[in-house]
Amino acid sequence: MIKFGPSGNSESFYAQGYAHTEQSAKFVKDMGLDCFEYSFGRGVRMSAQKARSIGDAFREQGIEISVHAPYYINFANPEEENAEKSYNYVLESGRALRLMGGSRCVFHSATQGKMEREAAVRLTEDRLKILRDKIYAEGLQELYFCPETMGKIAQIGTLEEVVRFCKIDPVFLPAVDFGHLNAREQGSLKTVRDYRERLEYMISELGFERVKHFHVHFSKIQYGAKGEVRHLTFDDTVYGPEFAPLAAALKETGLEPYVVSESAGTQAEDALAMKRIYAETESSAGQIL
Repeated sequence: MIKFGPSGNSESFYAQGYAHTEQSAKFVKDMGLDCFEYSFGRGVRMSAQKARSIGDAFREQGIEISVHAPYYINFANPEEENAEKSYNYVLESGRALRLMGGSRCVFHSATQGKMEREAAVRLTEDRLKILRDKIYAEGLQELYFCPETMGKIAQIGTLEEVVRFCKIDPVFLPAVDFGHLNAREQGSLKTVRDYRERLEYMISELGFERVKHFHVHFSKIQYGAKGEVRHLTFDDTVYGPEFAPLAAALKETGLEPYVVSESAGTQAEDALAMKRIYAETESSAGQIL
């Protein structure tokens, strides 16, 4: 079943007097949403007791929880010492995720730096094979580790690169940020066909069952010549992308991902808007061009 929810706590969460992540579970449930993504963006600084407490709260409310690994992972860094840090960031996130009772860990793969693009991608691919071995060695293979499509052109993370990485092992599941794709491709996502082509490409390369419940990030994003500039809200009318064509494409392909809103401050409200759009699209997908 498709699920919708926010990445982190929206401004309205704090406006209602909430303060703790455990309270996010009830907030999300009361809004009529289904999932929540916790960010370890600045590092995994959480005790096992706290992770279990968060997991208990989300289990009680029946809300799925995922995590985002620290932002400064870079598997294309030529220094082995820095690669080891990246392995640890992902593994630490996975350990915390398991304690929380979740199953999906999103991570940024790499930055190109001064390397040639293919060399950077190849190095990232080799390092992800090592990461796979470490995941199995720690018994974390029941989780999904999700390399994300990225919004800046200098970052490793085109859709093709993410699919390439996911071919390494079933433990890797695509995390497709359609706002990032739209930003790095200078406004490429406009029609149902634009989205469907991306979805059908993933299905052709990885198989329907593998892709059926892939991970989605969605928000409108301002972009420039180098790609992503900043996340926006659904009120933006300039940059996009729009969710309705994606909703139609998901219905047409039969895919049911986790859809996480990364809007700037209105992520819960925009997640609910996407859930409503998706429900309304059910009988009219063929009419959205």
